[in-house]
Amino acid sequence: MKVIEKIREAIPENGNSDKVVFSFEFFPPKTEDGVDNLFERMERMVAHNPAFCDITWGAGGTTADLTLEISNRMQNMVCVETMMHLTCTNMPVEKIDHALATIKANGIQNVLALRGDPPHGQEKFVQVEGGFACALDLVKHIRSKYEDYFGITVAGYPEGHPDVIVDGMAPLEAYRNELSYLKEKIDAGGEVIVTQLFYDTDIFLKFVNDCRQIGITCPIVPGIMPINNYKGFLRMTGFCKTKIPPEIMAALEPIKDNEEAVRAYGIHLGTEMCKKIMATGIRTLHLYTLNMEKSALAILMNLGLIEESKISRSLPWRRPANIFRVKEDVRPIFWANRPKSYITRTISWDQYPHGRWGDSRNASYGALSDYQFMRPRSRDKKLSEEWAGPLNNVEDINEKFVKFCLGKLRSSPWSELDGLQPETKTINEQLGSINMNGFLTINSQPAVNGAKSDSPSVGWGGPGGYVYQKAYLEFFCSPKKLNALVDRCKDDFPSLTYMAVNKDGSSWISNIEKIDVNAVTWGVFPAKEIIQPTVVDPASFMVWKDEAFEIWSRGWARHYPEADPSRKLLEEVQSTYYLVSLVDNDYIQGDLFAVFKDI
Repeated sequence: MKVIEKIREAIPENGNSDKVVFSFEFFPPKTEDGVDNLFERMERMVAHNPAFCDITWGAGGTTADLTLEISNRMQNMVCVETMMHLTCTNMPVEKIDHALATIKANGIQNVLALRGDPPHGQEKFVQVEGGFACALDLVKHIRSKYEDYFGITVAGYPEGHPDVIVDGMAPLEAYRNELSYLKEKIDAGGEVIVTQLFYDTDIFLKFVNDCRQIGITCPIVPGIMPINNYKGFLRMTGFCKTKIPPEIMAALEPIKDNEEAVRAYGIHLGTEMCKKIMATGIRTLHLYTLNMEKSALAILMNLGLIEESKISRSLPWRRPANIFRVKEDVRPIFWANRPKSYITRTISWDQYPHGRWGDSRNASYGALSDYQFMRPRSRDKKLSEEWAGPLNNVEDINEKFVKFCLGKLRSSPWSELDGLQPETKTINEQLGSINMNGFLTINSQPAVNGAKSDSPSVGWGGPGGYVYQKAYLEFFCSPKKLNALVDRCKDDFPSLTYMAVNKDGSSWISNIEKIDVNAVTWGVFPAKEIIQPTVVDPASFMVWKDEAFEIWSRGWARHYPEADPSRKLLEEVQSTYYLVSLVDNDYIQGDLFAVFKDI
């Protein structure tokens, strides 16, 4: 969705809304570890539902390629509406068109069109041969080539562009020319203005009023940069020629060598600036994060815009931001803990499961790739620390699963997520018990009968609704354990449906047909049809089992030397155990864990 549409959806033009739209800006790190760390921070920040996030452009070369890669991952893996910066610096038209074609193919709809800073080592911007001289040219080109596909945002400079600032101030004529030029960018196709950073709120408010006076009516989003450290603050404001009110310098000078105190002051200042801006009726905020989360989130918490304990979900899984799959509202539950892997395996679909009783069999899944078994370095290190100890027998394997279920381990080879999810914590002791007995769980959900949709543990879908779900377990177990479980289901638990398969798929054991689809989560909301976002279906299960079994070797055993006995033990479990999916269809009075008693 275009950013302008998201703003208008949240804040009607009549102004009758208390909602505030906030967004975050990031930049491409210089190292692989930095990229991994950025995405971990981004995941945590995106959980608070920003309207969009943007990523700055590295002019030319590998940095530009990294911006394109990060943009793709933001939109399609993190699932946040992504705005990519695009500049004219070192960018002939063919490179600009390559960048635009790439992000369009990746389902991205938003661009921040900029002239860009002078190339490294130069004092002034120089138009590259075959390129554009200014952001206005770039806006016109995007509109002429792509018509209305892209949402275009442009930059506004409350104090005037740094190029025209002399002795700390833009001359009046230069400032007026800047405003006229800004209106040209809007008239040419720009839809939203995001401002340069500032620390004098009165200057920003005057800028907004001046824009309105000359007929600029689009949203003007203030760019807020929290002060995180003193030297960085001076460097950034010096580069941008930003006015620093004397009271800010007076507050910073005594604490400039105390980084914690500077950060705390920065949070206080950012909060007060936002309060003053919001008091005028402006309901949009853009936070320049500098790839750091604490200050930006603290400001939003101070403003009452987010609560750490209340992270709302529109669906049990993060809704896609890719324009080509925004109508997707049904997924098989098997990838619940590996959503990025699911997206990767379905990225080439031309249609996605949609509709009240849709299922995931309307397209073929992509083959397994190296991506499915790659993890950020920090998480891979944690996995090695927590899971790569000596394994002498299957009881040692069971113990690892037990510790994860009880929250004593933060990582799991079968999960891309960080630690236990809130709903898992409601059944973690039962999970620990069955894992100790050899039923090695990799996915689960408790039964829910009409919980409010804003429940912190199981809620989703927005306020005013009720959510339901059938108890579900997915686990590995030995053939002996499976046979005992199947006998128990047949004799005493008619409400349970199960599927089980071995690694090569040669043995299939189930009490359902291979065409049956079972909705295991659904929600009832005001003025909507029933939404059922997760299903259990045999076709998807057979695709998922290859990935689930492969994780034994490529996710866990690879942390041991090739001839290590622990590795051999894991490979033996992989080749002999079954993967089992178990649903209790009695979500009112059922007790899924009772079937495991005495097995």
